[in-house]
Amino acid sequence: MDDGTSGKGAEAVRTSLARIGRLEALAPGQAIAFGGDRVAYVTPELAAAFRPGDRLVVVQDSGDLLHVPAADHAAAEAAVGRASAAFARMGEVSDDAITAFFEAFAERLETDAIWARIAAANAADVASAKARGRSTTRLAASDAMRADMIAGLRAWRDAEPSRGKVLETIDHAGWTIEQVTAPLGPVGFVFEGRPNVFADATGVIRAGNTVVFRIGSDALGTARAIVAEALDPALGDAGLPQGAAVLVDSPAHAAGWAMFADARLALAVARGSGPAVAQLGAIARQAGTPVSLHGTGGAWMVADETADAERFHAAVFHSLDRKVCNTLNVCCIVESRADELIPVFLQALRQAGERRRGCKLHVAEADAARLPESWRTARATVVRAEGPVEEPLCEPIADADLGREWEWEESPEVSLKVVSDVAEAVALFNALSPRFEATLISQDRAAHERFYATVDAPFVGDGFTRWVDGQYALNRPELGLSNWQHGRLFARGAVLAGDGVFTVRARVRQADLHLDRGGAPTPPRAG
Repeated sequence: MDDGTSGKGAEAVRTSLARIGRLEALAPGQAIAFGGDRVAYVTPELAAAFRPGDRLVVVQDSGDLLHVPAADHAAAEAAVGRASAAFARMGEVSDDAITAFFEAFAERLETDAIWARIAAANAADVASAKARGRSTTRLAASDAMRADMIAGLRAWRDAEPSRGKVLETIDHAGWTIEQVTAPLGPVGFVFEGRPNVFADATGVIRAGNTVVFRIGSDALGTARAIVAEALDPALGDAGLPQGAAVLVDSPAHAAGWAMFADARLALAVARGSGPAVAQLGAIARQAGTPVSLHGTGGAWMVADETADAERFHAAVFHSLDRKVCNTLNVCCIVESRADELIPVFLQALRQAGERRRGCKLHVAEADAARLPESWRTARATVVRAEGPVEEPLCEPIADADLGREWEWEESPEVSLKVVSDVAEAVALFNALSPRFEATLISQDRAAHERFYATVDAPFVGDGFTRWVDGQYALNRPELGLSNWQHGRLFARGAVLAGDGVFTVRARVRQADLHLDRGGAPTPPRAG
């Protein structure tokens, strides 16, 4: 028998090992294989930046060559290591201690002296972001955000513990088996610069998991303050392992790449811009880690031939109060009601703009002539992240571009399309949208049933679109919202919340000592 230590087996092993080395440098134009049969080439900039000890992550889906400096890799590796070590201890942590952690975290955020220090760090983050022309609509830690964080943490405090819940019991003659919920493991979480997501991220602790997270660089100062002033002290007060929630303290995207490339993660969750989230998901998948991605959004609304004009107006207006993933992005009106409902839509958009600072309309090229001349020829001041910009109030858009999400800052921005019927709107949604949220304004109950059955969206409604939010709708802060653009992931719910991050273990209880699969009789006891 060849055990691999001698002869041809040993030679093959030695040859294989001899071909493995360590990447110390890159050369301009160097070919890097990916995807099995494709090649990417090292740029001069990448070659110049790469140093011994750095890592190169090759995204197998796209061929992106991602440079991870040694310091960023070390920061991510250490953070995941702490979360992994903490998870190994979480089995001995009581549900009462977890409850105490959420209350301690909430109490510290509720303390004015502590919040003042967090607010000061946030003010510096906001000022820095503004100076760089970055969006600050979700960055500012307002009183409302503070209240939502506290409410979210207390929702987890009061949530029923999910560890050890018996989902199913199967009785057999002489033995019983139980299907039991159990923690999943360390959860990696990368999210945009929104300080309030701390309540979302730490929610996985309710189910006995641990979390390691990276926040966008715009909010890193705020995150550091929350960790130092509230999160770490709350973990200590409750007796939880300090690594139960760990911030990857790096402003570099490379730290997020390194974290998602770490196979010790049990789940990788990413929220943010579409391309960045897709890239992170690809990195995690090739490391063998399941992912939950939410990088694109924008709701679609359809008004059919029975739509009530007042309900339609209210739905449009109340869906444009601020720009988040569930904001109205595309509105479809059926041909038979276009003459009546387009003015209703324009009025609601205009009023939403008055509520904010101006508005912007994109209209399908074939439908531009349906708009009043005052809309087609007017110019408007639109507030972008970089500041006010004068632009046409209305611009034509190709049908193929209806899937584009408008990332507006202060001026509501939306697309309009006239369709022959609801079926056409559904077909456009299924083909072009990120398959996120759809709503139908109709008085016809049967139409709603057809819409629900045919539209490929995890979130379907009959009014305003802004209801899609874990904390608002389900009283549970969300890790992410299911996006079916890349498959129907996480079938337990369209909203992925902390208590939804679990696995199932099987536990057997044997009463009959002499169970035997082969039917053999029990041998007599010796002596």
